[in-house]
Amino acid sequence: MPYFLGIDTSNYTTSAAIYSSENGIVHKKMLLPVKQGECGLRQSDAVFHHVRQLPMVISSLLEDFDGDITAIGVSARPRDAGGSYMPCFTVGLGTAKILSETLRVPLYEFSHQSGHIAAAAYSSGNIGLLEREFLAFHVSGGTTEAVIVKPDSERIISETIAAKTLDLNAGQLIDRVGVMLGLGFPCGMELERLAEANTAKLPKVKPTLKGCDCCLSGIENICRKKYQDGASKEETAALCLEYTEKTLEGMCRSLLEKYGKLPVLFAGGVMSDSIIKNGLSKHFDAYFAKPEFSADNAAGTALLCYLKHNN
Repeated sequence: MPYFLGIDTSNYTTSAAIYSSENGIVHKKMLLPVKQGECGLRQSDAVFHHVRQLPMVISSLLEDFDGDITAIGVSARPRDAGGSYMPCFTVGLGTAKILSETLRVPLYEFSHQSGHIAAAAYSSGNIGLLEREFLAFHVSGGTTEAVIVKPDSERIISETIAAKTLDLNAGQLIDRVGVMLGLGFPCGMELERLAEANTAKLPKVKPTLKGCDCCLSGIENICRKKYQDGASKEETAALCLEYTEKTLEGMCRSLLEKYGKLPVLFAGGVMSDSIIKNGLSKHFDAYFAKPEFSADNAAGTALLCYLKHNN
């Protein structure tokens, strides 16, 4: 049976996955360690941790594996655009090249963003989306973009930016508010639990949009002032997520008005938040990645590798 190995070394997660048409996707991942009170990592630190963690992740993935790798796919860059580069991806790319040459199997390079979108399509049960045009949101700590996705004979899918944040990314906003509240990084899961416990009535939220683009830095300031003025951690967390959901909702409405009725897919680590997902589901008949396929992982890269090899 053909098996396809995917590798992804993003800014916060070391991951590897194996895809087969019969068994689907098996994936393993490790978060990069971030010190308490800090909101992220320098690229040099991310590279160091990937070098240490990637052998452990691949070893864990292959521990019960009994088969032959047919091809290898790797996230080689953040997105498919000229000049798109981040040092952390060089660790995965270098490892993939060594494995490809050692095993004498093909190596296919993809973008991290394409992997996110493919993982979301797979886990939502809609791989067929990759064969048509659709609107995808990639919402994470490193990216807050809406892209028009189209089939591509070379890369399987291609993305064109349709809207983006003009300042903070949504994941950055959530982590900054979370760290302010004393939570550990990454803060998404703990912030969601706080928000679910909120009993205070939230004020009416109006997102800041410029055309289809968004601004999120003001939300951090609003949440900080609210907390300093005596709001509970639960209320502050709920306010942060409410603003984030309303911002994505406003962007999506504007984009569908501009581009017409397209299928909509939400991907990226922020979309593992059930509060944001449930809010958006009330307004759009959209597809969402399952939580375990929302945050950075190599699952989509393994799937793209399979599709590319059989293209």
